[in-house]
Amino acid sequence: MPEPVKVLTKRYDQADGHTLVGYRNTGGFVAVRDALDMAPGDIIQMVKDAGLRGRGGAGFPTGVKWGFVPQDTGKPVYLVVNADEGEPGTFKDRELMERDPFLLLEGMMIAGRALNSHRAFIFLRGEYLWPGIRLEQAIAEAYSHGWLGKDIQGSGFDFDVTLHYGAGAYICGEETALLDALEGRRGQPRLRPPFPAVAGLYACPTVINNVETIATVPCILENGVDWFRSMGTEKSPGPKLFCVSGEVVRPGNYEWPMGTPARQIIEESCGGMLPGRTLKFWTPGGSSTPLLTDEHYDVPMDFEGVAAAGSLLGTAAMMMFSDRTSVVEAVLNWTRFYEHESCGKCTPCREGTFWLGQVLQRIVDGNGREEDLVVLDEVCDSIFGRSFCALGDGATSPIKSSLQYFRDEYLHLINHGRQPEGIEPHAGVVTDNSGRHRPPSVAGVGYA
Repeated sequence: MPEPVKVLTKRYDQADGHTLVGYRNTGGFVAVRDALDMAPGDIIQMVKDAGLRGRGGAGFPTGVKWGFVPQDTGKPVYLVVNADEGEPGTFKDRELMERDPFLLLEGMMIAGRALNSHRAFIFLRGEYLWPGIRLEQAIAEAYSHGWLGKDIQGSGFDFDVTLHYGAGAYICGEETALLDALEGRRGQPRLRPPFPAVAGLYACPTVINNVETIATVPCILENGVDWFRSMGTEKSPGPKLFCVSGEVVRPGNYEWPMGTPARQIIEESCGGMLPGRTLKFWTPGGSSTPLLTDEHYDVPMDFEGVAAAGSLLGTAAMMMFSDRTSVVEAVLNWTRFYEHESCGKCTPCREGTFWLGQVLQRIVDGNGREEDLVVLDEVCDSIFGRSFCALGDGATSPIKSSLQYFRDEYLHLINHGRQPEGIEPHAGVVTDNSGRHRPPSVAGVGYA
């Protein structure tokens, strides 16, 4: 059976892990020194051989993505880190930036060397104040000690990093909308082609990677391809951060090898479901991924395993819900989120999410009709695959999957005008013994 690991989280319990001194005392900036002596193509090949796949949701091979960037255009190559972590249930990048910001910076330096890029940007979610403060401090320290800027550590390599705060728009998690926002325009998805690798930021070749993806790169260079592949599965190797929330004893971020069964993560790291509650439904990768049920509790948490179960690994945001929670209310809550966050650029998403919310609200209010289920199906089919970006697809996923697995609960609401017995309002709100709201754990170590 897999065992929990501490690769990306190894400094989480270290008081000064976010400082330059603390980072260097625990082996920091060793990998980048090696990278500065390597040919760019060799770094890319090493990342390819390791099999690192994007940790932002799509799971595209990182080395292959880097290899797409043309080097003969005469234009600068840009590296952009997507830190606009807005997927409901996802908070892994936030903690990584708070507790180990230099790991991200080192990964960016290595990626910059591999891409022949001398300018990088971190696009940070606007609400992430504390991660932003930590990053600002880390960037300032790195510049003052010669780890960023001109002629890094006498290597002849120049590399600059700019931290850019977003304005609180979920759509900017979509990479081309992020680029528009970074250029000062309204965040809306671009038509592709051209793809960012050819014409991205300022119409220049651009690579966009998630925070966790870039932070994993120094670990590969420091420990080697075989070490990385010793964890996880053949097609999904390496360690992974899993953010667990919902009706579990100890929500938080936990690091396990890819392919670890969901049940093992929940039972061993989180202490299982809350006392007296049994698993009813859950998301394997955030609210935009199709719901799974208790029948899928043993699914391996990797790209292939979750796909075989009919869902997506996404950001590995595992939101766990018990038999006391209404799946219809949960789906309505997510639908209202997507309705609010739709950028409005395309008709299927702009209009469809609104009408999905209206119909679901009517059902929850006890005024639903059986034909509403047909309407939900038809509207979802009119959005999926027809919207400009993946936001529309994500909005339909919880609805379609909940209708697949929990149609009886919809029908009970429609036929009786009330929730089935045992369903409690706001059952998913975790409280302590006094009834007060209990915050999620930090660093995967339970509550303070």
